[in-house]
Amino acid sequence: MLKSFSGMAKSEINPYHFPWRSGNRFQLRVDGDDFFPAMLDAIQDAKQLIALEMYLVESGRVLNQFIDALLQAARREVKIFLLLDDFGARSMKKHDRQRLQHANIKLCFYNPLHYGKLRRMLFRDHRKLLLVDNRVAFIGGAGITDAFDPSHSGKHYWHDIMLEIHGPCVLDWGQLFIENWPADKSDLDFFNHFSASTDTSNQDLLGRVTITQLGNRQEIKASLIKRIKSSEHQVWITTAYFVPSWKIRRALRKAARRGVDVRLILPGRHTDHPAIRHAGRRYYYSLLKHGVHIFEYQPRFSHSKAYLCDQWSSVGSSNLDRWNFLWNLEGNQEIDDQGFATELKKMFENDIADCIEIHYENWRRRPWHRRLLEWFWGRVDIWLSRAALRWRNRKD
Repeated sequence: MLKSFSGMAKSEINPYHFPWRSGNRFQLRVDGDDFFPAMLDAIQDAKQLIALEMYLVESGRVLNQFIDALLQAARREVKIFLLLDDFGARSMKKHDRQRLQHANIKLCFYNPLHYGKLRRMLFRDHRKLLLVDNRVAFIGGAGITDAFDPSHSGKHYWHDIMLEIHGPCVLDWGQLFIENWPADKSDLDFFNHFSASTDTSNQDLLGRVTITQLGNRQEIKASLIKRIKSSEHQVWITTAYFVPSWKIRRALRKAARRGVDVRLILPGRHTDHPAIRHAGRRYYYSLLKHGVHIFEYQPRFSHSKAYLCDQWSSVGSSNLDRWNFLWNLEGNQEIDDQGFATELKKMFENDIADCIEIHYENWRRRPWHRRLLEWFWGRVDIWLSRAALRWRNRKD
């Protein structure tokens, strides 16, 4: 079954932006020493098209490797489209931007920073996507920085995952890239020459692309809440930033009370935003009291974002924090398959082995200075959330 990029968007009527599609194959890639080589190999094998959409991009050894691979592809007449978030790429040096000047490379920055326009600056493209020809897409939570490279950062590298995708969902990710391209979309007519065939291997999996669209479309959050409510056996979640909405907290508590194994794997002391960690920890008491198991990852910063509810899973760029859902473009890949769920569960179990569990009685006896930090950053979070809602409702 063949469908073009242009045909995929109109192929089915569905309350979600994209429908469930069969015939996919997914491979979970854990940490930079696994996903970076796979992504670079895909770029080196590119024949016609490369599209890269990325939030966090910083100059360094990893970025040099990607630029070298992209320039080699451009010299082979591969058409390359790069969409980088202007805030997330602020640590990308001028020299690296100049290196990407090539006739076959189009470089755009999402929502360029305009100081003096604070509200506008808050809208960010947090998606992470590499698309190569019609063959493969990589999505997940990592950025193109040395922080995710174990060979460079040593034991302090950031722990994260990317998902390698083959099959019809690749074209949905391509359609999403087209919709978000801020420059002349006629440049992207090239995409419509591509089609994807259904995978005929023994990994014929159901998949659906879900999105968050700057607070206006909340598919990722809505889908997660629905799955938590219908779960029968397990709800396991890992996220880099945990400041969940009341609806998510309520769904987690109710699931735990009806006997579902609810586990949260959250960052420990290693994090790039300690304030967010303190703000989220103020919810521990209520969750623990209702039977939710909370684990804090110890060896390094856990930057992963994945949800597992029975045989349904979701992997991508979206964290469980209110800011994330309100201001960002996000993208997750949902998978409905017991085999993949088992693979993801093994990753969770490996991570839990590197965690300490927070127990209810011990948490009740935590020292006053930790409670003060939770209270203070909780007040800041509430103030920012209220201010953010007012800012969103204002007219430019």
